[in-house]
Amino acid sequence: MTGAGTEEDIPLGERKTVTDFCYLLDKSKQLFNGLRDLPQYGHKQWQSYFGRTFDVYTKLWKFQQQHRQVLDNRYGLKRWQIGEVASKIGQLYYHYYLRTSETSYLNEAFSFYSAIRQRSYYYQVNKEDRPELVVKKLRYYARYIVVCLLLNKMDLVKVLVKELSEEIEDYTQRFNTEDQLEWNLVLQEVASFVEADPVVVLSDDNTVVITSNRLQDGGVPQLEQGMVVGQLTLADALIIGNCNNQVKFSELTIDMFRILQALEREPVNLATSTSKAGPLALTPCLPSQEPSEKPAKRENPHKYLLYKPTFSQLYTFLSASFKELPANSVLLIYLSATGVFPTGRLDYEGPYDFGGVLTNTNRDVVNGETVQKRNQAQKEMHCLHPGDLFPFTRKPLFVIVDSSNSTAYKNFTNLFGQPLVCLLSPTAYPKSMQDQCQRGSLFTLFLYCPLLAFLSVCGLSSLRQGLWDKAQDFLRKVYRDIGQMITRSRAIDQAFLQFYGDEFLRLLLIRFVFCSATLRLHKLFRESRSFPESYPQLPKQDTVESSLLQKHILELAEMLDVQSLFWDGTLGVNY
Repeated sequence: MTGAGTEEDIPLGERKTVTDFCYLLDKSKQLFNGLRDLPQYGHKQWQSYFGRTFDVYTKLWKFQQQHRQVLDNRYGLKRWQIGEVASKIGQLYYHYYLRTSETSYLNEAFSFYSAIRQRSYYYQVNKEDRPELVVKKLRYYARYIVVCLLLNKMDLVKVLVKELSEEIEDYTQRFNTEDQLEWNLVLQEVASFVEADPVVVLSDDNTVVITSNRLQDGGVPQLEQGMVVGQLTLADALIIGNCNNQVKFSELTIDMFRILQALEREPVNLATSTSKAGPLALTPCLPSQEPSEKPAKRENPHKYLLYKPTFSQLYTFLSASFKELPANSVLLIYLSATGVFPTGRLDYEGPYDFGGVLTNTNRDVVNGETVQKRNQAQKEMHCLHPGDLFPFTRKPLFVIVDSSNSTAYKNFTNLFGQPLVCLLSPTAYPKSMQDQCQRGSLFTLFLYCPLLAFLSVCGLSSLRQGLWDKAQDFLRKVYRDIGQMITRSRAIDQAFLQFYGDEFLRLLLIRFVFCSATLRLHKLFRESRSFPESYPQLPKQDTVESSLLQKHILELAEMLDVQSLFWDGTLGVNY
């Protein structure tokens, strides 16, 4: 204990307050450190432990609020210590978001991170000669930036990056540390991440307008009377990023970030009282995890984010997700990864003879593609082959492959009769567009925000907000028409209709068709390998080559004054 007088001079009540605070502080640290030992996969194993940790942090936060004066005088409580507790609560909310995919918890994490900055909890850290405290502050900034990126608070991100840059400069000047290059790399990564979008939307006064691409009310065509579609629900998604040289921040590539948001609804505040009461009255709030409670319907599919996983890691998460998939539910696998190509062809071509996508290992990469160094009769080990997914087709499976060898996954066989769809990216892009791959794949960009991708392939780098809104309104009508094409086609495989009942999958299917039709009409896309494909194949005349859809695309091009970049649909195109 610190403060005036000896321990005997301190009143018993105040002494107990300090003792109780120390107990809660130690207990909270112990529980927080134990979080990293929990399995990262599975829906249930971690919940009770997370609940206990939240409970202790709630008590600790309220306790320091109620007894601040005693703790200041008798314990010597410093503001950075309060900031550290608030930062841990912010981390808890963020990790709870990662575990549940409920975006409302991002807002709660933001509330605590924001309060730390507004109340300058870490301000005094720079005056102490302790580099480890400054590192705590730098890590807080990095975590705050991640949450702001996920909430699309790009204006604030730029402010935080500037502050972080100043903090890093001060830190490296004051302390002769070995981690200067690492922190500078963090700055470079987040700067590249913020600038990754190829198009900016500008208001009338030339300020950048931040647009959200999460699922919003009215953002997906509704099911119409008479549409016969499946009742499946997207429950789980594995989002895998293993592209070489792609923009990333905090183990999240730009492609992972985009598809993540395409699988989420717009977040809402968990506790409206938080914003009304202001940061001083922040109270951690987590729903009860009583086993007797009937689980509420999940707003978003549960997601696993795997950055450069090994094959073992990928298969472990895939198996756990498959095991816990509820009845009448869909598992989605998104693969954004470098292609692995076989060097030879055998007489019999099976599901392990076409290569696949790269899984993480220490190996040579030449020009972004892996080099096969083994006997031609042997298969590549560090690769997810189409055949590796066959066991998981025992349940409804929706696969998206964005890779230079995506077509390897055309060679699927539906062994078990369950709904199965694979959406496959182009394997080659026109030369003028290859330079942009570091800022994210065009195919994923179409699945994330079709208008952004449409503008990008047309070479537009900015657009006025009024025209953006007009184009988005027009696209909503286009999506409705594409939905009718899918559901009314007599030639379409039933798997597409089975998945169409889920809003997230419906939107992905519609965007895929729009992407395919757009690239087929664009004059720069001349080769068949520059077009997306699917398994099973879509009936082209009813969907991606529909004259109505071609007419819509030309109308959109005319609205944006880029019609010269597209073939007139009546002329016909070589596919």
